[in-house]
Amino acid sequence: MPIPRRFTAKNALFLLLFWLLVALVFHLKSELWDGVGSETPSISTEPPKEGYFEIPEEGKGEKPKETLVAGKRRTAVVVASQQTENATWLDEYFPQWEKNIYKVDDKSAPLTVPKNKGRESMVYLTFIIDNYDKLPDNILFIHPTRYQWHNDDPDYDGLPMLRHFQLPYLEKEGYVNIRCAWSLGCPAEIKPLVEEGQHRAAVHAGGAYKAAFEVMFPGQEVPKQVGVSCCAQFAATKEKIQERPKKDYEHYRDWLLKTDLDDSISGRILEYSWHMVFGKEPVHCPSAKECYCNVFGLCDIECPDKDKCPGRYILPPYSTLPDGWPNAGWDKEERQRAGPEE
Repeated sequence: MPIPRRFTAKNALFLLLFWLLVALVFHLKSELWDGVGSETPSISTEPPKEGYFEIPEEGKGEKPKETLVAGKRRTAVVVASQQTENATWLDEYFPQWEKNIYKVDDKSAPLTVPKNKGRESMVYLTFIIDNYDKLPDNILFIHPTRYQWHNDDPDYDGLPMLRHFQLPYLEKEGYVNIRCAWSLGCPAEIKPLVEEGQHRAAVHAGGAYKAAFEVMFPGQEVPKQVGVSCCAQFAATKEKIQERPKKDYEHYRDWLLKTDLDDSISGRILEYSWHMVFGKEPVHCPSAKECYCNVFGLCDIECPDKDKCPGRYILPPYSTLPDGWPNAGWDKEERQRAGPEE
């Protein structure tokens, strides 16, 4: 009968190494193979390019919170321009956005309008009507030149204004006015019932607003007051635009084509109607602090007054900026930028 071998220390060491090897194999299997196909999303420390922000409570100026968003949305600009105006800066600085540059005074242009009337409103309506079934997801309706007196920026510069624009907030709201300062438009630019028939100024639409509203929005009660920050630069999502049927936009354009009102007045009426077209109340004037935080992500600025934040926007003395702006001032003096381009 054979004598069994003794269980030596050497044998014990081999056995221990064997079990350690088995444990390592199972651990690697769990970490490397079982995790493939996991549904858990990875979270980046970089702010999302697309998504939603939560609206901070009024006056707190809290940074909007980030959430994860699935998929990539198309963003486009719709620009109302004339042949003498240059919008090429949009291609240089925003190559990722689709460009729709309309030339209202050039019938041979790739994008133009049925009639040069109603200022930018004819362009905006024409784009919506012609593209209703194939709209981009996010659409910014803007004017052509980079430096314009109504751009909400210390230098009236459209570049930092658009760079800071919060697409996630637009996607949450559906419609966003690209201006926060109240000067011109808020809190109540037009009083349709009180001002009916009046002609206070060549560009004030109060006297004609009531009659136009009744035609464009039949069956709706004419508001006592209308307020929104000027000047017809705003953004809307495809979903918000399509909440109304295409025939509504055709109706607005038909009114614009047929009205006898002066071009400046008909355009002004629509300027102070877009926010209602897209579901906002007749008076849509969020506080400047709330607006700068939500619309431009500028949540740390001080805003002692509801209508403005010091250093952000000052109403200029003239509607045309001087030659050489922003490096030359109103009296052709040398000037330093008030804010960065970023």
